[in-house]
Amino acid sequence: MDQPEDLNLEIALRPTAWEDYVGQTKVKQNLRLIIDAAKQRREPCDHLLFYGGPGLGKTTLAYLIGRELGANVRPTSGPALEKAGDVAAILSNLEPGEILFIDEAHRVNKLVEEVLYPAMESRKLHLIVGKGPSARTLSLDLPPFTVVAATTKASLLSGPLRSRFGGTFRLDFYDVADIGKIITRSAKLLGVSIDPEATKMLAAASRFTPRTANRLLKRARDFAQVHGTGNITIPGVEETLALLDVDPLGLEHADRELLRAIIEKFGGGPVGVKALATTLNDDLGTVEDVYEPFLMQIGFLHRTPAGRVATHAAYEHLGIPYKSTLL
Repeated sequence: MDQPEDLNLEIALRPTAWEDYVGQTKVKQNLRLIIDAAKQRREPCDHLLFYGGPGLGKTTLAYLIGRELGANVRPTSGPALEKAGDVAAILSNLEPGEILFIDEAHRVNKLVEEVLYPAMESRKLHLIVGKGPSARTLSLDLPPFTVVAATTKASLLSGPLRSRFGGTFRLDFYDVADIGKIITRSAKLLGVSIDPEATKMLAAASRFTPRTANRLLKRARDFAQVHGTGNITIPGVEETLALLDVDPLGLEHADRELLRAIIEKFGGGPVGVKALATTLNDDLGTVEDVYEPFLMQIGFLHRTPAGRVATHAAYEHLGIPYKSTLL
């Protein structure tokens, strides 16, 4: 787990200007249009929803939007909004034009959603004062504001909440070239030199994700500082990846164990995800949300109606003779 220093570094490595945000070109083009139009009309921009895997830049985009609009960003998260009173307190203290950023929006309590609906749609905060027959509803006007929400599980958002967002954008995995640009930029911010070929090697092992790329870069920097001259080289990256048990394609120990379980214990599949999680002694959600998306992205795993199937490429990568499956 990252230490506090790493968390501060992660924040420092986030782009603070629109032109520094690499990748997600289509999303940026659409956001640019929404932001510029809102600024010309001198209105708050529409409520925005970002979804995609962890580490793809959803939080960074929220703060960049705030910077572009000249607006303060009030961060919170779905698990923190347990009661209607929690979100009511935040909404009633918003200043005109501010952005309410809700991370992990799929974990917002349903009672909290009921408060958000009128707030997002008509800028009204409905509060119930008192209990029983004497209870009455109090309606407060809210200043103009924008909700920016981020989630890794868009399917878990309720339909009514999802429909309140004026723009919904999916963030995809990055390509290796864009990851390389991110690593080069981050290396400059960290004050460390890195060989071009070492950049390519780190990018290839970064799971197409900026957060992972920066994490590997920081560990390569540490290795170069302790065991080398301070310059990140190919041998240094190779040693760093070996220490972290990350292979050149970015597969970690848990990824390889998942593939081996499918191949060696279930004949290559198909196998149900519950049986797979039980075999790995791991959480079902971790298997579905952490391991599988990347393995599917690189073509090592297929989801079929009958279950998960390891592909020919997975066999080759693990050095196991291929056996035909039902796929």
